[in-house]
Amino acid sequence: MQGNTAIANILKMEGTEYLFCYPANALIEAAAIAGIKPIMSRTERTTVNMADGYTRVTNGHRTGVVVTQSGPGIENAFGGIAQAYAESTPILVLPGGTARGKLGQSPDFDAMAAYRGVTKWASQINQIERIPEMMRRAYTHLRSGRGGPVMVQVPGDVAAEEFPEEAFDYRPVKGYKSAGDSGDISEAVKALLGAKSPLIYAGQGILWAEASKELQELAELTNVPVMTTNTGKSAFPENHPLSVGTGAGTMTKMARSFLDKADLVFGIGCSFTTNLASVGIPPGKVLVQCTVDEKDLNKEQQLHHAVIGDARLVINQLIEEVRMQLGAQGKKGDGAVAAEIKRVKDEWLGEWMPLLTSSEVPINPYRVIWDMMHTVDRTQTIVTHDSGHPRDQTIPFYESIVPRGYLGWGNSSQLGYGLGLAMGAKLGAPDKTVINIMGDAAIGMSGMDIETAVRHEIPILTIVLNNHVLSGYARNYPTATDAFGFTNLYGDYASLAETLGAHGERVEDPREIIPAIHRAEAVMATGRPALIEFMTKEENRLSRFPTN
Repeated sequence: MQGNTAIANILKMEGTEYLFCYPANALIEAAAIAGIKPIMSRTERTTVNMADGYTRVTNGHRTGVVVTQSGPGIENAFGGIAQAYAESTPILVLPGGTARGKLGQSPDFDAMAAYRGVTKWASQINQIERIPEMMRRAYTHLRSGRGGPVMVQVPGDVAAEEFPEEAFDYRPVKGYKSAGDSGDISEAVKALLGAKSPLIYAGQGILWAEASKELQELAELTNVPVMTTNTGKSAFPENHPLSVGTGAGTMTKMARSFLDKADLVFGIGCSFTTNLASVGIPPGKVLVQCTVDEKDLNKEQQLHHAVIGDARLVINQLIEEVRMQLGAQGKKGDGAVAAEIKRVKDEWLGEWMPLLTSSEVPINPYRVIWDMMHTVDRTQTIVTHDSGHPRDQTIPFYESIVPRGYLGWGNSSQLGYGLGLAMGAKLGAPDKTVINIMGDAAIGMSGMDIETAVRHEIPILTIVLNNHVLSGYARNYPTATDAFGFTNLYGDYASLAETLGAHGERVEDPREIIPAIHRAEAVMATGRPALIEFMTKEENRLSRFPTN
């Protein structure tokens, strides 16, 4: 068998269902012969984004696999792979490569060298006999430790060589996890129980470890409120009495209040990095961090305690240690913490309710988010956002209540990412309703891939918040905007969707938000994707709070 056939057989053995790809690469045909369905998008970046979303909703149990041609194909995929790296998503990237005899010959593009900064591991199959070895190593990196893209470059001559069938020896790779050091666990719990106003800060490590149930048990056992990062949003049910919501570039008032008054912040599955996906931790607090990756430790601030290990294994250790130190019932509260959270939440929502329920025309985008949230079944829905105001407006107010009910991101902030993410999520969780909220700037980056959803019968809902402007930027470019219309954008995206074969509808009346969503749901039930274009105002009010 040829090298491509050997690789395709390995992919099949590893449970690969889809090949997210763009020609030309002979591995696509070899994989199809092996029974792996090719999913081709309109751009390599969206191809990668789809693999990303697919991997996320399956929590890595099924790995998104990307195949591109050498040179321009893998060059064009850079943005998607860089985003997956920023979000710690384990995807396998198999680009074609230049024949070994021409490596380094200008203008050859050496993907292995170019991608080392945005992959967990990048290597090349330099001999046909090494295919099983290199694929074993790739899957070991994918399924162990912190997630990230893994790249195996396949030179064209290696791919076409004959692999001796009698020498083919491959067994699927399992992941490897470790628990925390018992002494570190004891010290972390002692610090947590000794704090007057502790706060649990949960990141996406909870989701990858499938530790949401354990996190809830720990929070209830210790009576400690929980704040999540944007990427960790949905790791803890946001309708839980101990939830203070998400702390990110925009955040709930509860998150701000409880973070400010906390004397100890107990991070689990988070990196403590300050960016759009998370909020900075004010100085002067005791910091405890539980993470799978030692590179997360002692970054922006010095830690007081740390535990290295898988989030679920570590949380189970923490629960056991709490019961050892306090007894089986733990630290049951009198309801005062939950009552304070509710008081602040009611106050905050009261301040925002005029926008969340606004009847103004053009439509206020907060009304779209609010009505959507109260229309869909959140236990059976996956929501993601795109970059910019759609992200900033959705994060605080969309209340996620089940794990992976929300795909948050923002460690990098690439416009157009959400559409491919949503399509991949739908392929990974076909029984769920998947919604992507994007602006008119974002759809300009990836809108043609609505046709991909049509062609592959991926029935997602795209919500476009169209205000004909790049929101929030005019203040930075007053002359460019006033004199030259720099931030102006135009488009009829509902008509575009219809032209590409999807259901498209433009909505201008806020009373039609909910009926339009219901009409889209009916269309999606037939296997057809839908797009609703809401004509909105430029709303620059955001739920942000200065650090106290």
